[in-house]
Amino acid sequence: MEMQDYNISLMLFRNAFLVDLVKEKMGRILKLDSIQNGNSWKGFDMLIFNTWHWWLHKGSAKAWDYIQKGDKLYKDMDRLIAFNEGLKTWSKWVDSNIDPSHTKVFFQGISPTHYNGAEWNATKGTTCNHETQPITGSKYPGGPLPAVAVVKGVLSNMSTAVGLLDVTQLSQMRKDGHPSIYGIDGQKGNDCSHWCLAGVPDTWNQFLYAILVMGGKSIDLNY
Repeated sequence: MEMQDYNISLMLFRNAFLVDLVKEKMGRILKLDSIQNGNSWKGFDMLIFNTWHWWLHKGSAKAWDYIQKGDKLYKDMDRLIAFNEGLKTWSKWVDSNIDPSHTKVFFQGISPTHYNGAEWNATKGTTCNHETQPITGSKYPGGPLPAVAVVKGVLSNMSTAVGLLDVTQLSQMRKDGHPSIYGIDGQKGNDCSHWCLAGVPDTWNQFLYAILVMGGKSIDLNY
């Protein structure tokens, strides 16, 4: 997409895992140590990466038939371990291919879901359905997501400076931010993993804008 009035062009490149998902004779293989599609990310002034949502899917919603690491194939593995391995491959690609004097790199943090009401001290079986108010207080009762620690651990070991848009905790507080049941096809079931617009993602964008205006300096998103 081009915005000629501002001399800006934007590209959305969808790769749910950042690493390669390829189709071979034996099936779909998620390759944890391969990023062949990375050439599409070169030459930009700014890159914003994001992944995690699709790493959790199981059954018919799972995007792969096998996971490959090195020369070994697995039918499946612990998703946090797989996520960590894939993210380390991505980090090595960034360190090897990105010139930070030309390209700013950001990683958008983990987007939470609200399928388990026990996380916010609700009754058993509660989801985001019919929730109309955010959680009060400054901490999410269910605690931090393990995937956040994985992201922070990988970023801390990179030689390239990557700005973390740490949106997780502030989004955890918004159990009311998934009103899809009131929209198109909503009666088929509520979606407590995606967000509706206008809504929570607009806040994410405002934080990104604030960081850019401040010259790339990080700000505390979890106040």
